[in-house]
Amino acid sequence: MMRQRISKKIIIYLFLFFTLVTVNNINLPKDFYLINKINIEGLSIKESTQLHNELKIFKDMNIFLFNKINISEKIYSNGIVEKLKVFKIYPSTLNIEIKKTKFLAVTKKNNINYFVGSNGKLIKINMTNPDLPYIFGNVDVNNFLYFKKIVDESNFEFKTIKSFYYFKSKRWDVVTENGLTFKMPLNLTVEKLNILNEIINKSEFDDFKIIDFRQNNILVINE
Repeated sequence: MMRQRISKKIIIYLFLFFTLVTVNNINLPKDFYLINKINIEGLSIKESTQLHNELKIFKDMNIFLFNKINISEKIYSNGIVEKLKVFKIYPSTLNIEIKKTKFLAVTKKNNINYFVGSNGKLIKINMTNPDLPYIFGNVDVNNFLYFKKIVDESNFEFKTIKSFYYFKSKRWDVVTENGLTFKMPLNLTVEKLNILNEIINKSEFDDFKIIDFRQNNILVINE
């Protein structure tokens, strides 16, 4: 609360300062306080150029009256953005720092290929597919992020997964790079996944192709 009061005081003082400067300096241009420059950090040249074009609507606005929420909403509508910060650089510049979302997997909806972002969004693919696992089924992105969180917190390595199969029951099957299929339980936990990971790392399971862990405390193995 104290920091907010101090920030507001600083803005008021700056406003008074620039107002006095303007009044006493007739040589200042009329657009002295209007936004005329927007700097973007964190994106590629192509992405920055595209975003600059989308943000032209915010140019020529008074920087003191400008609401950062409006430009943030506009930027967040871009699927590749996960986090951002907007800074006012008086008298007429905006600095925007962007953290891009991570592409976690690839999936298809309505015959269109998408990246699944760590920000919970589906982003249309407009580049060569990276080396990412593929999700089959009508995926619930939030469910996928929750599933990945369990995997990341366990001893099971996400990078070893080649593909996912998502079912209407919200259950997952995963296929690893070496062709091993795991049928996961509906109520998967970190503890259960660690137990499964410990089992499959034993050499006697090297020749098996399917490990069914759907039933509590029962492991079904198929060659």
